[in-house]
This record gives sequence, structure tokens and C-alpha cells, in this order.
Amino acid sequence: MRVRRQLKTLYEYSVLYGGLLLFALLCLAWSLPAGVVRHLLPRRVAERIGQYAIMIAFRIYLSVVRASGLVKCDLTALDALRGEPLIITTNHPALIDVVLIGSRLPRMVCVLKANLLGNPLLGGGASMAGYISNDSTGNVIRRAATATREGCQLLIFPEGTRTVMDPVNPFKGGFGLVAKKAGVPVQTVFIETNSPFLGKHWPLWKKPDFPLVYRIRLGERFEVQGEAKKFVADLEDYYRREMQQQEPGKNA
Repeated sequence: MRVRRQLKTLYEYSVLYGGLLLFALLCLAWSLPAGVVRHLLPRRVAERIGQYAIMIAFRIYLSVVRASGLVKCDLTALDALRGEPLIITTNHPALIDVVLIGSRLPRMVCVLKANLLGNPLLGGGASMAGYISNDSTGNVIRRAATATREGCQLLIFPEGTRTVMDPVNPFKGGFGLVAKKAGVPVQTVFIETNSPFLGKHWPLWKKPDFPLVYRIRLGERFEVQGEAKKFVADLEDYYRREMQQQEPGKNA
């Protein structure tokens, strides 16, 4: 029994760190050439190729870790959103959230921290895909409107960072201005998981309890009307109500 437990632990660590290494290699393998290719193509062509390439990379990573038997995902609800210009909002329990959503949507654009766009591991691919720097609200508003007008789906985490308060952090006010200017519906999404793995205070070296379970469900769709500040407050209330109604244990 002791040997079996040791082998099980060894396998879990191998999947954990092997998966993270695979993800880093996939990002690097695309980011370096993308940083050059994006300057050689028309912007819109480069962005569509970049968005699709990121979806494929995310999908490869998830396929590998799911094949291990230690990660279970139900992401099929997102397929219903393809082809519609939308702002997609979601709660943000972990670093993997962008990967989960991006693996199903070929026209997704994200708002990223400015320093990530200069990161050699991510910057080239993210820039080619048209991901937006959060360096200023004005820049986000302008580029978000352009992206949705061109048929993209803009992924925004209204909390601004990973969740540290139950059930969600207070929403950032700037999100409401972005949503109003974009002029497209806001589709709410809920990420449900059974683990705090890769949450805000989770050390990267710490092994979680397996299996990890992720499920995505769609919430209501909203039109942004009236004052942006009130819309943000109403949306935050909606997320709190929906997430508090989930019974303990249902997130798995």
C-alpha cells in the first residue's frame, strides 16, 4: 500500500509539473514566431490567425492533462457562444480560467496586464491575437469597441484579479464603461471548480487534491443600459446571488 501511494504521488506530481512545462513550451513555441509574423500580415488577418492559434494551444494542453485522468472538464456550454460579438464576463477563481474559456472560442480577445504583453513567453502570441493592455481605461475602451465591432468576443474578469472574497471580489467600475462603449450584449459565465488550485494565494509548487474538476455554465445575457456604474453594481449583485445559491459540493 505504501508503494502504491508513493507511485500515485509521483504520478500526480509528474502530471502537475509536466503539464505546466508543456503549457510553457506551447506558449513559447508560438509566441516567438508570432512576434515576427504579426508585423508581416494585415492586422485583422494576423489577429484571426493569432486567436485561432491560441485556442488550439489551449486545447492541446487541456487534452493532455485530461488524458491523465486527473483533470475533468465540462466546457461545452461555451460552444453556444461562437460567432456572436459579445463581452463575456466570468468569475475568476484561478489562473487557468483564460485557458478554459479560450480553448472553446476561436475569436476570443482578452484584457491583460500590461507587463504580460512584454513577456517573451506570452507577449508575441497575445499581441498577434489583439489582446488588450490594461495600461489605461481609455485604451481598453477604444480597443474593446474595435474588437467587438470586428466580430470578436471580449473576455473580461470584472473582479480585476483572481477571487479572494467569497463569492466574488467587488467589481471594478471601469468595466462598465468598456461594456457600454462596446455596444454589444454582456454574456455572464460561471466557472465552477472543486479546488482552490492556482487561486490567488496558491503556491505553484503545491500539489492539489486530484481529480481537479472544472465546469462552465452560462448565465443570463444583459444589455448595457443606463449609467455604467449602476450596471456594474447590478451585475455584481447578480453574480453574488447566483453563486450563493450553489449548494456546497455542487461546484464539483
